[in-house]
Amino acid sequence: MIAPHEITGLVLAGGRGTRMDGADKGLESWHGQPLARHALDRLRPQVGGVAISANRHLPTYAAWGVPIWSDAGADYAGPLAGMLAGLAHSVTAWLLTVPCDAPFFPADLAQRLAEAATHAQSPIAFARAPDETGVLRPQPVFCLLHQSTAPSLREYLRNGGRKIRPWAEQQGCATARFDRAGDSPQAFANINTPQELQALQAAIP
Repeated sequence: MIAPHEITGLVLAGGRGTRMDGADKGLESWHGQPLARHALDRLRPQVGGVAISANRHLPTYAAWGVPIWSDAGADYAGPLAGMLAGLAHSVTAWLLTVPCDAPFFPADLAQRLAEAATHAQSPIAFARAPDETGVLRPQPVFCLLHQSTAPSLREYLRNGGRKIRPWAEQQGCATARFDRAGDSPQAFANINTPQELQALQAAIP
């Protein structure tokens, strides 16, 4: 079984914020605290160490006292570029990524992804969770990756690949279901627009 100290947790906050009117989503306030800071605090107890993937406002993130890892390229290649940067800098065997815009991700995310990867003997595991109709949907940004996947990921990005799921499935990925009794239906809800941020804060104190 993969132990917590073998995992580095990475909060992905390196996007352009296109649907947030260009704002840095990780620095948007969630009940008085930046979204990325909230994600760090939620992730920290689950793993051996944490870091942030960011491409803007680096001094602001660095002031939080955790490593800041930027994409190797300047073209904002999406979450896979953040994952590759995490694999390049992390000193642990495993990397767990979460987006900065999902404030309710499970407190046992690392454990359950580790169980799925171990059971399947896979170098990658990502989450699956029910949508509003109850259909299980992939949540590939919530991803546990082994260091051995770095060369394949680097090549995939070099060839123009940008989607996580097709690449992960090429590696024979495992998935962890988050539809047990007691699992929150909001666990993987994410925030894409200022309106969604405002609505979610109003709905969930």
